[in-house]
Amino acid sequence: MTDPQPLRVVVINGSPNEQSKTRGLVTATLSGLSQIGRKIDTRRIDVYRLGRGFSEANNREDVTPEIEDELRTAEEAELLIAATPIYRGSYTGLFKHFFDLIEQYSLAEKPVLLLATGGGEKHALALDHALRPLFASFQAHTLPIGVFASSGDFDGTTLLNPRVYSRITVALDDTDKLLSHR
Repeated sequence: MTDPQPLRVVVINGSPNEQSKTRGLVTATLSGLSQIGRKIDTRRIDVYRLGRGFSEANNREDVTPEIEDELRTAEEAELLIAATPIYRGSYTGLFKHFFDLIEQYSLAEKPVLLLATGGGEKHALALDHALRPLFASFQAHTLPIGVFASSGDFDGTTLLNPRVYSRITVALDDTDKLLSHR
């Protein structure tokens, strides 16, 4: 019997900065994901690194070949992790622009784990009022439990709050159950 192919996981990090709490939350989530007992092939796409070939594209036909590869990588993922900081009640513009360039039905039925960070607990509502509707427009399958962490849950960019780690564990258990049935 051959080993199964690794699960293709793609993280879209919508933070506009390299050093960010969102990146810290992604790192903690990927660490937990590595513990679920599956082979995993992870690819991170940090939107702030995509450059002018991305930011100057008005539609898919305008992107550079490198950006086309990144978009296709996200579309072909078996599990998408969508992570963004929340500013003024919603995701970042770069995060939204990335998904503006994704083909309409390429995410249909794809499991999507939602992660977000924000200045305070009130920003947690953006998981349900901003992120879920975005992915509903693609007919994606957003996982029932999203993970939110506020500024107070971190020391710099390192996640410290055990409650957030517990929520990550629950979300990943749900993810594993869903993927086992596919």
